[in-house]
Amino acid sequence: MHPRINRNRFLCRSLSLCAVLMASCLPILAGDNLVVRQNVSQSNREELARRLRTITGWADLAFDSDGAMRIGHAEPQVGSQSARNLLNKAFTGKRVILLEDASSRKDVVFCRVVLASMDQVTSSEVFVVLIDFADFRQVTGDKQALAAFDVGWAVLHEIDHVVEDSYDPQEDVAGDCEGHINRMRRELGLPVRNSYFFSFIPVKNEGTVISRFVRLGFDRQDAASAKRKRYWLIWDAAVVGGLASDDRVARVSCDIS
Repeated sequence: MHPRINRNRFLCRSLSLCAVLMASCLPILAGDNLVVRQNVSQSNREELARRLRTITGWADLAFDSDGAMRIGHAEPQVGSQSARNLLNKAFTGKRVILLEDASSRKDVVFCRVVLASMDQVTSSEVFVVLIDFADFRQVTGDKQALAAFDVGWAVLHEIDHVVEDSYDPQEDVAGDCEGHINRMRRELGLPVRNSYFFSFIPVKNEGTVISRFVRLGFDRQDAASAKRKRYWLIWDAAVVGGLASDDRVARVSCDIS
């Protein structure tokens, strides 16, 4: 499928009408292209900002009193240059991205993005990134994999969809969008996500899969030995959601190709 965003598909989402109505009520100032919605609590705002500070190296990154993301003036000493490049493109682009709390919603697995509307003030397309903060608190696993998958990484994944018109795969590979995010992980020395899909942990009873728990793998290759080490994330899919109709695999994030 062509990687460009299919706007008609977005507008057919069951959530889109609600997003259009809510986004149309929020005035957007020119230049404020990344804005957190009022329904995101202060604690969740700080959690997201803290995760993004770690990834980007922008020590002053925060949301101002109006919800706009600001990066401050401090020069980054560490962090991912690719992540900074992505956010800079979002700041200077023509699309507006609203970050909204969608915690504990069954139709949002970690994060997803929907096309909301055309802002009447700036004539910009408005996209809403729906964030289920509660889902990330259900995840456990190896320390290295946890560092490579949190709310900051997930939001960057959705921002990449909007800014780069990137897409998620139909087959069991990381995909175009996650390839961009994996570049950022490598810059931080973290393991990379090896698949777009998660799978059931193979627990069987008389040949029937009985586990509700799923896992997602991240790989790191040792430069000296060329050996690959795999790290796992685990969560209860019945709580987080995203189970496919065939009960075998499930999507981790929104496919907006």
